[in-house]
Amino acid sequence: MRWAAERTGMDLRIDGNVALVTASSGGLGFAAARALVREGVNVVVNGRSEESLETAADDLRAEAADGASVLPVAVDLTDPDGPPRLVQASVAEFGRLDHLVTSAGGPPSGAFLDIDEEEWYDTYDLLVMSVVRTVREAAPHLRADGGGTIVTIASRTVKQAAEAMVLSNAVRMGVVGLEKTLSTELAPEVRANAVLPGSHETERVENLIEQAVDRGDFDTYDEGYADRVSEVPLERLGTTGEFGAAVAFLSSPRSGFINGAAVPIDGGSLASNL
Repeated sequence: MRWAAERTGMDLRIDGNVALVTASSGGLGFAAARALVREGVNVVVNGRSEESLETAADDLRAEAADGASVLPVAVDLTDPDGPPRLVQASVAEFGRLDHLVTSAGGPPSGAFLDIDEEEWYDTYDLLVMSVVRTVREAAPHLRADGGGTIVTIASRTVKQAAEAMVLSNAVRMGVVGLEKTLSTELAPEVRANAVLPGSHETERVENLIEQAVDRGDFDTYDEGYADRVSEVPLERLGTTGEFGAAVAFLSSPRSGFINGAAVPIDGGSLASNL
């Protein structure tokens, strides 16, 4: 039943548009790309590994609505030249860019005193500068032809710090501050919003649970998984289909008066009021 709900829904009126989704060869980035291509959007997907990226592109083509194309572009988002090349390749292929979804791999977990200085700089490059460079290159194209959207995938840790996740807790705040600024500086042509995912059924969450087991926080993987589920009022983790549908909605005119928002997608697990 849940799978059927993810496959159907309202007409988002974005078929024929062009979207660039960074870090989309897997995880929540892939989920966003899949939701968009199912809506008939031409999607540019990105990753560092050409092999995994081609596999992701083939999977997306198999689910694409009629007429929708998928273009894989392998670049490293932490390379200063990578994001500009990615945007340029998107526009060269499709002649336009209507939507940008920024994603990036998550930083390593760990306590503050266990994180060295190099990891701080690497995380800033990965989470913040990758978005800065991509948006800077994409902005003129997003503003053209009636305007477009930016959806930044961040984390619920910007609202509630998570244990042993100091890098995510601290650095992702910069991404949401950037998104809020873009929502005014690029308006009215471009709407910018952020999504704050909690635990979803992804490889990233599996890795975090395994790291917690290695640190001795839990005795087994099942114990760590149960701990994550226990904090969610809906008593389960989110599906990638549910997450992708939310990103597609925020990229569509159906959400036309939502701008500058940071939307938790976490099953109600956040304890904060705002």
